[in-house]
Amino acid sequence: MQIFNTLTRSKEDFKPIEPGKVRMYVCGPTVYNFIHIGNARPMIVFDTVRRYMEYKGLDVNYVSNFTDVDDKIIKEAIEEGSTSEEVSQRFIAECKKDMASLNVKPATTHPLATGEIDGMIDMISTLIEKGYAYRAEDGTVYYRTRKFEGYGKLSHKNIDDLEGGHRDIKVTGDDNKEDPLDFVLWKPKKEGEPFWESPWCDGRPGWHIECSVMSKKYLGDEIDIHAGGEDLIFPHHENEIAQSEAANGKQFSRYWMHNAFLNIDNKKMSKSLGNFFTVREILEKYDPMVLRFFMLNAHYRSPLNFSADLMEAAKNSLLRIMTAEEKLKDLLAAGNGAETKTADEENLLKESENYVKKFEDAMEDDFNTADAIAAVFELVKFINVNVNEERSKEFVTEIKKTLDTLSDVLGLKIEKEEELLDSDIEALIQERQDARKNKDFARADEIRDILKDKGIILEDSREGVKWKRA
Repeated sequence: MQIFNTLTRSKEDFKPIEPGKVRMYVCGPTVYNFIHIGNARPMIVFDTVRRYMEYKGLDVNYVSNFTDVDDKIIKEAIEEGSTSEEVSQRFIAECKKDMASLNVKPATTHPLATGEIDGMIDMISTLIEKGYAYRAEDGTVYYRTRKFEGYGKLSHKNIDDLEGGHRDIKVTGDDNKEDPLDFVLWKPKKEGEPFWESPWCDGRPGWHIECSVMSKKYLGDEIDIHAGGEDLIFPHHENEIAQSEAANGKQFSRYWMHNAFLNIDNKKMSKSLGNFFTVREILEKYDPMVLRFFMLNAHYRSPLNFSADLMEAAKNSLLRIMTAEEKLKDLLAAGNGAETKTADEENLLKESENYVKKFEDAMEDDFNTADAIAAVFELVKFINVNVNEERSKEFVTEIKKTLDTLSDVLGLKIEKEEELLDSDIEALIQERQDARKNKDFARADEIRDILKDKGIILEDSREGVKWKRA
């Protein structure tokens, strides 16, 4: 298995620290709103990496955090008159719903930044003791960037080129820095913001320290893979390396993986351009599996362009796989063929193994999901040509198992769901209305989600509840 390592800018054979086990950390979202489709790309990509490793028999300890204290969360809380905790908890729940819709497996651990403050204070104290950090007069604690000799090795930036301060790492309180390049580990509280006690001042941590601490706690001083979007390479991941390696005295991560940006109609996604889409908005128009399939239909290191035309193409392509699956399911239900496979079918099964090998070869080559999907389509063509009602149950069962397994590695649910009858929809809507009257909002939300998963969109109006199929 080869992985393109951002650290070395080359493909390398993957050799885990502990044979048979993988320690993997993936940077999660800051939870101040619904996740957008840019957030979804790393979630889907690295979930697929995990799935393939587990398919190959590796035990993956997969950690992905939620940043639940941040300027954007505080701003949202102030605007709506609630608390940062209420905002973050609400959107963590919504994020998990979207992840489940996209068939992203829950992480082994989903730590929260606010739950790891003690660990952050401990690591910052260690960095101060080792001379890598210092306290300014106002209580802010900064990291001495120049003291860490390897700074810039991930982003391949020369620290001298950053002289005078880089806009990505400049923060408030620059006048208190020893050097313009130093970055914040701990900052003083502001009026109306959440804060924690520390040896330096009442305040809260800088953004970068949380991942260093959570990775250490849940995976150890040294990990196999650290992953995230390419926008995190600098300064976030660069600063993580500086913190972790200075504090722990060990290489932080053996391999660094980064997915490329997602653009909208060949433009950067931006609210100001009016091309900003949440996952929730896209899932009102498309089956979640279409979005997942679309994301995987390009190599994760290649920029991905999102458009309505490309989503329609993804929808039609995925339908070909789902139709093949439905054909196999119907053949087994009909039960017309013999029970056991023939010699000819045995040879056909050996031929089908070629598609599995092509699939694995693609995934072993830095998780080339585009080529892996191409191998699945070759298997689909093989099914369409060679599988019919005269084939034995054993043969059809084994072919179906192959298609199901490869689809599952990609996280694609390929069984067509039976469409709800109008009468069933009306009955569920009435049950939802009754639940709301009885203040059973949990059940009302559950029914709404059931209908949404079936492609039914509800619209509450003065005339009552209206619905339509997506």
